[in-house]
Amino acid sequence: MNIDGKAWRTIWLEEGGRSVGVIDQTLLPHRFETRSLVSLEQVAEAISTMVVRGAPLIGVAGAYGLMLALQQDPADAALAAAFERLNATRPTAVNLRWALERVRHRVASLQEAERADAAKVEAGAIAEEDVAMCEAIGDHGLRLFQELAAARPAQRQNRPLNVLTHCNAGWLATVDWGTALAPIYKAHRCGMAIHVWVDETRPRNQGASLTAFELGREGVPHTVIVDNAGGHLMQHGEVDAVIVGTDRTTRSGDVCNKIGTYLKALAAHDNGVPFYVALPSSTIDWSLDDGVAEIPIEARSAREVTHIQGRRDGDASDAAAGGLASVQLSPDGSAGFNPAFDVTPARLVTALITERGVAAASEAGLKELFEDPRRADH
Repeated sequence: MNIDGKAWRTIWLEEGGRSVGVIDQTLLPHRFETRSLVSLEQVAEAISTMVVRGAPLIGVAGAYGLMLALQQDPADAALAAAFERLNATRPTAVNLRWALERVRHRVASLQEAERADAAKVEAGAIAEEDVAMCEAIGDHGLRLFQELAAARPAQRQNRPLNVLTHCNAGWLATVDWGTALAPIYKAHRCGMAIHVWVDETRPRNQGASLTAFELGREGVPHTVIVDNAGGHLMQHGEVDAVIVGTDRTTRSGDVCNKIGTYLKALAAHDNGVPFYVALPSSTIDWSLDDGVAEIPIEARSAREVTHIQGRRDGDASDAAAGGLASVQLSPDGSAGFNPAFDVTPARLVTALITERGVAAASEAGLKELFEDPRRADH
């Protein structure tokens, strides 16, 4: 996607594969900087601190992390340790384990001297497949948007299609294109009038910082709103559709996404607003049925709730102006609780948008598209 006229992906190889380049997402939207990761530990730290984030991108980063680990030590014991180290960084998103298992399976039967190169090829294939899957999701979602726009009442035909999204499921969460934002980019590029309501997405504000950053660079009209405004907008007919991503989807169609997604789904259901979930098939966990009971929910630091990061205000004479600062919001001594995700039951999901097409949020619906769902290579 585009940043100031230059095409970027979120992750790339450097030095012939001896290091991995990434965008530091913790500094966006106020500073655009990249990092070079040269070791397993640096990749693990980048994933756990959300320098890289988003289920598909985490998977690709993990695959490259195994590649770097095997460059240092290709032995079986080191491979097993690297797998466990990376897999523990973010327990909720299934893409990470899926990508790690795919690389491990690819190299397990090889001679030690061949493993690092094979891991590089396999991780690169996972990255390219992610781009292709996300673009296909965009094409399928675009058709849904076109149908929605055409079916609107006459009084809404002369306004943009208003789409609400939560968290960041754009190209910053993947290698390119994104999941939930891919149909929006496709719609904008084909000339459809579209406007995005961007949930701020407390406590890390991925909507206000990342989604708004992406949409602004692409020139997509958007408005940042507080998380609790979505239901009000739906009540007043200001939302034509909700579209979100997911970090893990069960075979029954339950979806686990950023905390607050469930509340959006409830509001959409109450107001007759379609609620779509966009996902590559690597995000489907075919081993789970009941998302509420079975998906592990990552609890992050309470500091993300009690503090907030932003850019300092001030005029040009203020030496600190423009710098990033962390500000405490709550009183000293107040506890904070920070579950990073919640689960939206399949009954609240209008449809799942995958790289193979649009499916009902059910096991039968998914199996119509994925005949052999347990194959790791799709």
